[in-house]
Amino acid sequence: MKSRLRLLLLALFMIAFGSQGLAADRVGWVQYETDIPYAKMIKRLNAAVKAEKMLLVSRASASSGAKRRKIKIQGNMVVGVYRNDYALRMLDASVEAGIEAPIRFYITERSGGGSTLSYKTPVTTQLPYFCCH
Repeated sequence: MKSRLRLLLLALFMIAFGSQGLAADRVGWVQYETDIPYAKMIKRLNAAVKAEKMLLVSRASASSGAKRRKIKIQGNMVVGVYRNDYALRMLDASVEAGIEAPIRFYITERSGGGSTLSYKTPVTTQLPYFCCH
């Protein structure tokens, strides 16, 4: 399960972003630093999710909320992505791991333009449910 999910995530990102700027600044995180503008990155992620027959099920953006309050901060958005067949396999392995669905991606606007797309690796999010009990 873990290797298939990892391959799906990699394919999703390669479709959307090519092999641009892979960096791992945090243990268990993958980050793609790009020159793609923030708003365009959101559109690309939406298209990649649709192409992979997954569902975009949630969005949360502190920058959008701040804008409504007339406060300007750099763009950021957490996007929840879901696919039932993967969720069912995850639950079959560990019901408690269900809290990790949907898969979350974090898009942030970079100073001077561009954006970063980040996510936690499946091993990072799933390990607590399969280790050390």
